[in-house]
Amino acid sequence: MKSISHLIDHTLLKQDAQKTEVENICIEAVNHNFFSVFINPVYVPFAVSLLNDSNVKIGTTVGFPLGADSVEFKYAQSRFLIHQGAEELDMVINIGALKDGNIKTIEEEISRVVSASEGNCVKVIIETCLLNDKEKLIASQIAENSGASFIKTSTGFSHGGATVYDIKLIKEAVGEKVGIKASGGIKSYTDFDKMVKAGASRIGTSSSIKIIKEYARIN
Repeated sequence: MKSISHLIDHTLLKQDAQKTEVENICIEAVNHNFFSVFINPVYVPFAVSLLNDSNVKIGTTVGFPLGADSVEFKYAQSRFLIHQGAEELDMVINIGALKDGNIKTIEEEISRVVSASEGNCVKVIIETCLLNDKEKLIASQIAENSGASFIKTSTGFSHGGATVYDIKLIKEAVGEKVGIKASGGIKSYTDFDKMVKAGASRIGTSSSIKIIKEYARIN
């Protein structure tokens, strides 16, 4: 049976996440061969100590969940986290700047985070539920042109998450040039399957175990 685990970022980003929970998702990620764990920045060194001898990537967030930090802060945070051992960075763009038409700020912050990542994967969270279609396309094209590896739909902390419509819209804008990460509200294998079929190449979810169990039952 072909696995779907390699498409999943096993995620624990809730505000009250505790160390024992971080340890648990790291163990689960190893046992189920998930692509990565995504944890809050403070737990990066702890995750490194647990996953050092595994193939599981360590991911964390930048400017999360609001994106309302300066370019300089996002650069410094990214550089610090990479040096602590993070291998993937999911950054939130400055939504207000995008809506103001301040394209230069968005270009600069993504480019600088990519630079700080030192060749590691950067995913750009555009928070689709807060954007109109034109803004989604603009943000996606900026992310592509600024060197991001992925465009990510959502933080999961706003009023909406990933939708099939948005995945298809982003896919039409960027084609195969960058990956698309669907995140926010993906709680079942049905949700997972819809996103992948629409064009998502990575799925961020805290329901990873439930999803792979449902997949195993069907297949």
